[in-house]
Amino acid sequence: MIELADLILALSLEIKELKVRLEIFRQSRAEKLKDTWLDNQDVMQTLHISTRTLQSFRDNGTLPFSKVGGTFYYKVSDIEEILQNNYYNHNFKCNATK
Repeated sequence: MIELADLILALSLEIKELKVRLEIFRQSRAEKLKDTWLDNQDVMQTLHISTRTLQSFRDNGTLPFSKVGGTFYYKVSDIEEILQNNYYNHNFKCNATK
């Protein structure tokens, strides 16, 4: 019976170690994605917007971009910032109280 308890303890420790490693991997992956560039199609699919809306975002400065040849590129971190800045939670009033 002691062997079974030791085995369970060893498995538990291994699972905890795997969780830590997965979290580190997830965070490093997220950091890498922030430096990723998306093209028009990817941004439109991600934000569920039309070509015209994306053009408006470029024209009015809402979404920074880079243009190489005839192709526009956008940083994932800029898209995340726009989403965060426009985040609205209907459970909270304007003064951030319930």
